[in-house]
Amino acid sequence: MAGRAAMEAVLRPYELGTTQWYVLYQLAHCGPTMQRDLVKALQVERATLSAIIGVLVRKGLVEQVPDRVDQRQKLLRMTAAGARLWKELPDLAVIHDVAFKGMDDTAIANAIRVLQTATERLEKFIDRS
Repeated sequence: MAGRAAMEAVLRPYELGTTQWYVLYQLAHCGPTMQRDLVKALQVERATLSAIIGVLVRKGLVEQVPDRVDQRQKLLRMTAAGARLWKELPDLAVIHDVAFKGMDDTAIANAIRVLQTATERLEKFIDRS
């Protein structure tokens, strides 16, 4: 929660939320992406992502293009304005640096392993429900 709050504080001057940033990150690093794939990657509800994409489209940062095969599916691409904004955004690695500076690498690796295992177990639990 503290990490998310730090992201929100850094992104506030750019009028971006954290999930909006994650969408832009995906498009900047992986290129055009099917909207349905972002639902899985970001682990958000389809309706939530649709609203977030709608905001990014209205801001002129992202465009939705109907898929050539299935017109109901949408391909997302970053616009030129989105690419310019992405270049202006601060590197959020500073949040990681503030949180973990001076900590033992082994301890961090162990914490990551424990959290990944817990996350996998919870995801399996959800899938069974």
